[in-house]
Amino acid sequence: MDWHIHGQEWAVKLLKSHAGGDKLRHAYLFTGPEGVGRQTLAVRFAQALNCTTPPEPGGFCGVCRDCRQIEALSHPDLSLLQPEEGHKDILIDQVRALQHTLALSPYAGAYRMALLPDFHRATTQAANALLKTLEEPPDRVILLLTAIAPESLLPTIVSRCEVIRLRPASLGSAQDYLRETQGLSADMARLLAHVSGGRIGAARRLAEDPDALASRQEQLETLLDLLPATRNERFTQAERIAKTSDKARQNTSQVLRTWLSFWRDVFLRASGGPSALINIDIEQEIDRIAGQVSPEQARNLVLVHEQALEQLDAYANVRLLLETVMLQWPRLPMDIT
Repeated sequence: MDWHIHGQEWAVKLLKSHAGGDKLRHAYLFTGPEGVGRQTLAVRFAQALNCTTPPEPGGFCGVCRDCRQIEALSHPDLSLLQPEEGHKDILIDQVRALQHTLALSPYAGAYRMALLPDFHRATTQAANALLKTLEEPPDRVILLLTAIAPESLLPTIVSRCEVIRLRPASLGSAQDYLRETQGLSADMARLLAHVSGGRIGAARRLAEDPDALASRQEQLETLLDLLPATRNERFTQAERIAKTSDKARQNTSQVLRTWLSFWRDVFLRASGGPSALINIDIEQEIDRIAGQVSPEQARNLVLVHEQALEQLDAYANVRLLLETVMLQWPRLPMDIT
């Protein structure tokens, strides 16, 4: 069965050789930006390790019980380690509980596996606790970690893993893939390739969720509407975005990411950078704003939004954080005369 990981064929080839040969390691670390296919690749590798009817060495059928259960993350020999409800970090007690499970022999498959997505969210204590398992792994245990970058983990963790560094596909390749596999028009495929930065998983999620695209459009329109607005008008919008709800922080994170992509585009145009724009559907507005701010101003606004995203998890007052961000925006006229 095809692994369906576009743009990462080299990684698929490598993992197939490990699953079907004698190169198998006890721990693998998949790194790359969100939506590039880290977890999907880890799950496919787990299927290849435990498939009962592989069509080829290192392959998997996708239809046997083990393959289907691993795909659904419900296999009895697959442990999933994520932050508990109400917590943003992976805690040391969770790692210790996982270690007790991994000490048991496989129940149904060839290996006991642990999937640890976004392990950069583990506390230092939790990461240090995992080192014991990485240094002295039980027999027939495979650890599958994912993270944004190796630098986001302890060096001692990284050094004990086979590191698979995933990168986005080229924009042209992503556009062709989306048009051919998702049935998108050339214009929509081009937009999603740019908005996702070549991250196929992120682009597919957008293609399958019209509400997400509509929300992005609304977030960009809000930003543009607020550039000529008064401070009070901006603060009123901050209150609306950060209104009390279970998803207020998650919603604010997405808004900040969209705004960051806009100011990144403005910085590129203001500084004459060669990189492709993200928000190609509002290129005219980006050019207009880039003509009114200096490269230094645009760069500082990129940093402001990056810092806001870093602070969001720990910031108690989301509304105040948004207000602080909006205070950094220049007040610009609607049109150049």
